[in-house]
Amino acid sequence: MRLEPANTAVVVVDMQNGFCHPDGSLYAPGSEAVVEPIAELVDRARDAGARLLFTRDVHPPEQFDDAHYYDEFEQWGEHVLEGSWEAEIVDELPVEAADDIVEKHTYDAFHNTELEGWLNARGIDDLVICGTLANVCVLHTGGSAGLRDFRPIMVEDCIGAIEDEHHEYALEHAAWLFGEVEPSDAIEFA
Repeated sequence: MRLEPANTAVVVVDMQNGFCHPDGSLYAPGSEAVVEPIAELVDRARDAGARLLFTRDVHPPEQFDDAHYYDEFEQWGEHVLEGSWEAEIVDELPVEAADDIVEKHTYDAFHNTELEGWLNARGIDDLVICGTLANVCVLHTGGSAGLRDFRPIMVEDCIGAIEDEHHEYALEHAAWLFGEVEPSDAIEFA
């Protein structure tokens, strides 16, 4: 799969200490396991001139105080609180000055963010999506991208999960419904 760097963004979803570091409150070994392959993908994309965009799941402590129904703290407990070490992207994936960061407050990186406008303003059509968790933020972000007529390419060996079954489900669902699934070594930026 050859992608034109000028029209492509690599979207690194939520590779944060809270999810990927053993001291994180929602640590999953499957999330830590994809740090190295994501770093390799990011390096190749950066060298080719593709855009890099990192998402950060960040929650103000009071975010769900007046929630009617949607309450991630009820589901997961408090996590990646605004300004915390947990909310920071792991050190192994350094964000450079030319890279962009989208802070989100839900599973979907497009929901109430400027992501769609940012991509459209830069002529980005193809999204190479990696990160964590496969069946949560990665799946919702990829699906939302497809609904907005971007081409979501899910990088199967660069997506973390809590359980293998979650990973398998998310990628099968993505391939069937809204996107493409490829291994990282099949993706070329040229």
